Amino acid sequence: MGQLRFSKFLSRSFFLVFAGIGAMWFVKNKPYLALNTEHRGEEAVYQVAQEVSSEDGKKDPIQEIDRVKQLFSKGPDKLPIVETVTYSSRVPWLKGRPAWLADYASYFNTSRHFIARSLNGKNDYVSQKVSIGDRFNVFKKNLSLEFHLKINLSTAKMQLFYKNVDSGDEVLLKTYPVGLGRVDPNSPSGCLTPVGKFKLGGKVAIYTPGVTGFFQNRKIEMMEVFGTRWLPFDEEIEGCSDGAKGYGIHGVPCHYDAATGAINEEKSLIGDYSSDGCIRMAKDHIEELFSVVITKPTIVEITRGTTE
Repeated sequence: MGQLRFSKFLSRSFFLVFAGIGAMWFVKNKPYLALNTEHRGEEAVYQVAQEVSSEDGKKDPIQEIDRVKQLFSKGPDKLPIVETVTYSSRVPWLKGRPAWLADYASYFNTSRHFIARSLNGKNDYVSQKVSIGDRFNVFKKNLSLEFHLKINLSTAKMQLFYKNVDSGDEVLLKTYPVGLGRVDPNSPSGCLTPVGKFKLGGKVAIYTPGVTGFFQNRKIEMMEVFGTRWLPFDEEIEGCSDGAKGYGIHGVPCHYDAATGAINEEKSLIGDYSSDGCIRMAKDHIEELFSVVITKPTIVEITRGTTE
């Protein structure tokens, strides 16, 4: 009788232990959280993704890649598409006057924002004071280079790649979380953000406190809608569910605090589906992306993606 009771106790103990382990495994490995799910027949139109974790609980190493830092590094770890130059006011490719930072930017087809970050050694895209002997990075002069932005609507992630057109090499630089258009079951993409391949245009914009314009027939402070940067779509390339006009990549809304001089951003909109169709990015991210891509051909490819 005592042995029977002990056997029952032992069986129940094993069951509870394994049930607990199973529950922990499910919670740990559940990769997605369905926040906004609509259905068209049996097809799920949207599922908002959480950060995917590996089996050991660490973040996906692909999501952790940040080679953008190596674009600005002046050390041996810099990427092969950039070179480090030393500033001199006298250069062989400019005659008759001293060379300014803008001349270096034009000659090397590299934005002044890019040069400023490399020059300053931090995320400072505004300060562009340079002295003889200062060193900074530029894109290699004779390299045929373009950028690709691949946006997955299901995971609300955007991957930045560079492509060496001559060699065909394509390298992942970084993955950014983004905000996207409102869920719309009647849209081919499932939300107000279109799918397809688009080309970014040259009519970019920088918004600072006090810069106003018209949006939806009303005068606004542009930063309170578009954040500090605007990268417009210019033309449709392939498989586009809508025209390029009106769409773009920009920052989340930002609000200037005159008392403190701080710019406060609505970070909660990252990973959310609430825009009119544009892609939203955090302030630091859009300013980084802007500095890198504005002088090179850039293709945006938007897919519905999967939750795999």
